[in-house]
Amino acid sequence: MKFTKLGSTDIDISRICLGSMTWGEQNTQTEGFAQMDMAVDMGVNFFDVAEMYPVPPRPETQGSTETVMGNWLAESGKRDKIIVATKVTGRSSRNSGMGHIRSGPRLSKAQISEAIDGSLQRLKTDYVDLYQVHWPERSTNFFGRLEYQHGDDDGIEIQETLEAMSELVKSGKVRHIGISNENPWGIYEYLRLSDKYGLPRIVSIQNPYNLLNRTFDIGSSEMAIRENVSMLAYSPLAFGALSGKYLNGQKPEGARLTLFERFQRYLNDAAGVATQTYFDLANEVGLNPAQMALAFVNQRRSVTSNIIGATNLDQLKDNIESIDIDLSEEVLTRIDEIHAQNPNPAP
Repeated sequence: MKFTKLGSTDIDISRICLGSMTWGEQNTQTEGFAQMDMAVDMGVNFFDVAEMYPVPPRPETQGSTETVMGNWLAESGKRDKIIVATKVTGRSSRNSGMGHIRSGPRLSKAQISEAIDGSLQRLKTDYVDLYQVHWPERSTNFFGRLEYQHGDDDGIEIQETLEAMSELVKSGKVRHIGISNENPWGIYEYLRLSDKYGLPRIVSIQNPYNLLNRTFDIGSSEMAIRENVSMLAYSPLAFGALSGKYLNGQKPEGARLTLFERFQRYLNDAAGVATQTYFDLANEVGLNPAQMALAFVNQRRSVTSNIIGATNLDQLKDNIESIDIDLSEEVLTRIDEIHAQNPNPAP
């Protein structure tokens, strides 16, 4: 395994991070335990969860993923060996079905305080290493929206959210803070407010990044690199699409995009064309298509850790082993040529 620092902290995190959004829905607790055991055995020390997981969000399962991890941490006795990251849910008009979380989640001081206490209880720990804002409360461009349309917004101000996160750091419940699904202005505003008011700086940003969606490079990667804000890349396989298993209309039994119609952004026609081309390239150069896609993310200068997920141990092993693959300059050039012909077909 390879390691790097989390932002400006002294924390070493593995370049592969274990994602968890299937635990409690597609995966049982026993399967989640097996995934964590394998990940640790293969050198992974960075796990990512969220209070709203598993997906899709439902009242019956909300918090189950944190509970699975908490039970594993308690049973394994490995809390001091794992960097635990979780996220607080906020409001978004484009994310219906969240009303079961605190009767309508907001990023206010009161709700963030309530949220962390719930997460700590489920995780069976006194602190989390990284606490992240899951998505902006304001109306802005994320979750597939590229254009920004300004309008009236009654969202909780970032300053209140940042002050609330600061109180958690002071209390010892949180070591460091981060953001997710943000854009360049969001990164800038968190950093500006931190500098102005002497509040903790964000150390990370968790955004989607894969061969079908490299929009982070357009405006955010320079901000992240220059300001030492670690990019934690999620959906590196585009919900599994880049493995090729959905090509030609295939619907594998039990697969996420087969089970849940809400996750279709990586299956549009343009994305299908690009996926087929990447799939063909991988086969041509003798690489596993999924591992090629993951290795590309692993090698990006802007990416600090690659958040992988799996529903079975064979997938997980392959995904983690992508860290040992170094794509040649020729393959990287071919990937860039495909990207130029099919730029960001599934943002």
